[in-house]
Amino acid sequence: LVLGHLDPGSHRKVLMKTGLILLILGHLNFITGALVHGTVLRFVLTARDATSLHYGVTNSASVIAALLTISCGVSALLLSRYLGPAAFKWALLALSACSSLCCLCCLLGLLVAIGLTLGNQGRVLLAPCSMASIALAPVSRECPFDPTRVYSSTLSLWAISLLLEAMEIFFSIRCLLLTLQLLRL
Repeated sequence: LVLGHLDPGSHRKVLMKTGLILLILGHLNFITGALVHGTVLRFVLTARDATSLHYGVTNSASVIAALLTISCGVSALLLSRYLGPAAFKWALLALSACSSLCCLCCLLGLLVAIGLTLGNQGRVLLAPCSMASIALAPVSRECPFDPTRVYSSTLSLWAISLLLEAMEIFFSIRCLLLTLQLLRL
């Protein structure tokens, strides 16, 4: 993470690469969050169950963090093109700080969600399905999704999201340090 003293040409290259990486990571995390919500959580979320509510809040926060990361990436790309305006530098400083903090919160929320799911062995994920419908057919009127792989699929998607959040934190902090260096703070 130590960036040293870079000349303006080097700043441009590093900002451009970091911005592109943040843009890609943000989009991948957004897609992962949308998949989790679309395949499982839209059927599981109930306001009466604290665990399912935690799942929904964490997933929504993950999507918001992905949007922040995308914004940070776009700002880094803009700043790599136009190093002069101080407003771009301050905007990137704020976005990279918010992105790294939001991603850290999401990372912790995902760790808790994974722990809760492993602890209750996926019972909350399978709550909309009755046991009779699981035994009779993978998809029925009583179960709005295929329950045979919901546990492993959700955990796999959350693990991918966890990895993406960690990478987003790293590159957002890198962007933050670059901006601090450009602002000479």
